Amino acid sequence: CANGFFVANPMLTIFALQLAVPLSLILWLAVAPASSRGALTIQAIATALALFAIALAGVWLFPPWWAPWLYAVLFVFATMNAWRKRRDTAWLPQNWRQWGVSIVFLVIGGYGVSEASHIFVGRTSPTRPHVDLAFPLMGSSFLVLNGGGDVRINSHQKTMHANESRLLAWRGNAYGVDLVAIDHWGMRVPGVQPADPSLYHIFGMPVLAPCSGTIATAVDGLPDMIVPQYDRANMAGNYVILVCDYVHVVMAHFKEGSVLARTGEIVHIGQKLAEVGNSGGTDEPHLHIHAQLPGT
Repeated sequence: CANGFFVANPMLTIFALQLAVPLSLILWLAVAPASSRGALTIQAIATALALFAIALAGVWLFPPWWAPWLYAVLFVFATMNAWRKRRDTAWLPQNWRQWGVSIVFLVIGGYGVSEASHIFVGRTSPTRPHVDLAFPLMGSSFLVLNGGGDVRINSHQKTMHANESRLLAWRGNAYGVDLVAIDHWGMRVPGVQPADPSLYHIFGMPVLAPCSGTIATAVDGLPDMIVPQYDRANMAGNYVILVCDYVHVVMAHFKEGSVLARTGEIVHIGQKLAEVGNSGGTDEPHLHIHAQLPGT
């Protein structure tokens, strides 16, 4: 039953892994470090590279965004303690067990380098045309939940790489950005993942027009989902499509009954369009925004 719950709730699985994997690597270094200098050096470097990749790729809703910095501090103390406790002054591993551990950490370190390099490329500006938009929210502090040009940091990128025909019509949102609001502790909600969407800090926040243009489509009336329920029949939920010059700007998952914009209306930058909600295909309340060429 517990395993089924985590499969049905992938965000909780991610939260658990973001706690378990970094702490396990740090604990391994602190409690059972390699005994030779060379093997310990490999273990420490590989652990650092893995933690770095996890910090870049993690969905830091829980634990919050500052967790990787805490992991870094724990890593430094674990490394100092391991180096102080090492028993063997030899550089090369002295037996098959030490060689085995070294090979495992070489693989971990190599994987960390590979993941981090892909993420850095995904964080650079895309080569395809892009547009400048004003920030669509005001006040508070915000965290980018999805964004960038690599699937490791932006789940919307799945639509660019998948062969499934059902995803073809959604490729316009491949470079979409998801935003959540966080408090001064870095938390986006009291607790881990409460079911009531109104508890989330971003729920009900005003959404402002990021550019001046004409409303092409405005949809309202869909219910806000209980977290983590997912409305696959209406993926965008309540949403607005704003035509700005030659692009369509899509903002989605609005609160039921909050959409002020009307189809055909001319709006100006900074004008309130709706409020953030939890309608449509969403794991929890957030604002989705992307720009695409005219199309589905």
